[in-house]
Amino acid sequence: MTQEPKPASWPDDLTPADLGLVVPAFTAQELTRLRPDADGCYAWDRWRLRALEAGLSDDLAWLGRNLMREAVQHAWPDELKVECGWEDEGQAMLELALRAPRKAEKRWQRLMDTDGLLGRWDEKTGTFKFFKNSRGW
Repeated sequence: MTQEPKPASWPDDLTPADLGLVVPAFTAQELTRLRPDADGCYAWDRWRLRALEAGLSDDLAWLGRNLMREAVQHAWPDELKVECGWEDEGQAMLELALRAPRKAEKRWQRLMDTDGLLGRWDEKTGTFKFFKNSRGW
């Protein structure tokens, strides 16, 4: 039996799994937070504004905002997403940053520099080096 040739256009029923891709599953709540609100702000943008209103420095507010965004957009492990504000709208992040700004900055920068503890950029080779026992992508 011969198979019919596949159409040149993208079939409606083709899924990422058909292509061997792994797509993270998002809950309805996560999907809502991944979309901008009526004012065009994302959850990480709203967090930055709250942080500034609470008295955080602009630099630390930006770092926290970027951390919150990267955690979800780079599909970090769930425990890191929780640490990065995805369970509590960033309240624990804000409390840490207000209580211990240097500690928050050090931790957040480490997570950013390692893409969620996955590896690090090697300046000598110009490549990203994965840590042993990392998520193994």
